[in-house]
Amino acid sequence: ATAAATGTQDSVLNICMDAKHHKTEPGPEGQLYGQCVLWKDNACCTANTSIEAHQDQSYLYNFNWDHCGAMPEKCKRHFIQDTCLYECSPNLGPWIDQADNSWRKERIRDVPLCREDCEQWWEDCQDAVTCKVNWHTGWNWTTGTNQCPKGAMCQKFKYVFPTAAALCEQVWSGSYRYTSHHRGSGRCIQMWFDPAQGNPNVAVAQYYA
Repeated sequence: ATAAATGTQDSVLNICMDAKHHKTEPGPEGQLYGQCVLWKDNACCTANTSIEAHQDQSYLYNFNWDHCGAMPEKCKRHFIQDTCLYECSPNLGPWIDQADNSWRKERIRDVPLCREDCEQWWEDCQDAVTCKVNWHTGWNWTTGTNQCPKGAMCQKFKYVFPTAAALCEQVWSGSYRYTSHHRGSGRCIQMWFDPAQGNPNVAVAQYYA
């Protein structure tokens, strides 16, 4: 039984999900761009994907951050980091779930985010403006990019997402779970880390596997 359990554990460690832009398996990417560079030693994303993750409206999903006016840079960097984690991290295996979208077979669900990452995201975005709680569904795509649905009001994040937990857990329909665990605890996934110190999320994936 132990061998089988170990096999199951290994199968969710160091893997890429089956989604739109992911590589089939992780490996080094020398030229990862900007904020995605944290994953260059072992990545599920290509250099091209990492460049596109930084565009205001990239071909990755034709998603427009500025759907209620320009998103402040200090807020946008968290969404870029969130995109880099999603596209590049080989350490999300324990939280990969089936997805029945046309554009991906798998998604992440309930990834335990470190408290600081979530709090800082909310802090830097509270005055940004949006018209929706769940950014995965319900947009008006008639122009080819996401626009607010009819009757949806643009409001500051702090009214749409009254807490850091609300933002992290609701914006991508349950992809993340807010935790009280701190960075470096080995119990939560970090969106941000110092690559010179190694990738702390390897140990976190092992713990949950």
